[in-house]
Amino acid sequence: MSRLTHVVSGPYAPPAAARELSAVSADGARIHVEVHGPEGAPAVVLAHGWTCSTAFWAAQIRALSADHRVIAYDQRGHGRSAAPVDEDGYSTRALADDLEAVLAATLAPGERAVVAGHSMGGMTIMAAGGREGFREHVAAVLLCSTGSSDLVAESTVVPLRAGRLRTRITRSVLGSRAPLGPVTPVARKILKYATMGPGSAPEKVEACARIVHACPRRVRYGWSHVLDLLQLDAEVAELRVPAAVIAGTADRLTPVVHARRLAAALPQCLGLTELTGAGHMTPVEAPEAVTARIRELVGTYVQVEDVQVKEGA
Repeated sequence: MSRLTHVVSGPYAPPAAARELSAVSADGARIHVEVHGPEGAPAVVLAHGWTCSTAFWAAQIRALSADHRVIAYDQRGHGRSAAPVDEDGYSTRALADDLEAVLAATLAPGERAVVAGHSMGGMTIMAAGGREGFREHVAAVLLCSTGSSDLVAESTVVPLRAGRLRTRITRSVLGSRAPLGPVTPVARKILKYATMGPGSAPEKVEACARIVHACPRRVRYGWSHVLDLLQLDAEVAELRVPAAVIAGTADRLTPVVHARRLAAALPQCLGLTELTGAGHMTPVEAPEAVTARIRELVGTYVQVEDVQVKEGA
């Protein structure tokens, strides 16, 4: 019955940051940012998904921070970032603004990083891909368990045949205002069914459940409408950096068809990795595979000798 916002021990417990700061977005929103690892090391930026927080990336932060500077931030309304004050704050434009603000606050002029985004974090990358601040600072991207459009129509969370009825029920489920309440055995089963593969270990389910249940109800509801109306196909065509894609074959929220479409549409796609049996929460369900892909991207596209540390950030 715990209401803890994350697990406190084991590989999925978030490590303490070396440094914390606030990035100020275009509308004045303050975005909570954590920096892990040695200054001067090659940079990785992590953008989490809907209803999650920086704690979602605990396994990647632990694995990468020994020899990378890992920058993780809370999407607005999640974790320690303030919720939007009005409906205008819930938009893909705002997500792109926030990512640009994080890049500007943590990277030196011209310094480039690998940016990994899970679910809504991947949509954030797509929304920002054509922007000047993004292009200045991003060497390559990893898109995990995400899609660019038709999310509700193609979700298989509701076990019905595709069609208007399934779409209508899915919309009501994902857009529910009901509180999630504490993490109970029943809540774990529901979350596992909806977001994770059937073989997910109990400690992984527990880690995800605590994070998701900590998301404020009004924030979860506000972003659900953005995801329902998502249309970023044109923005995908403007994402002109090397891009790798990872998806779970058992993903019900963003089925693998989304990843296959992304791989076909991205201007510089480096390939699609399909993780057999994994669900939507790939960085938690398959942490080694996600971390290895990030390391590969950094090794290929980030020149360590060119890294400059931004003083006073």
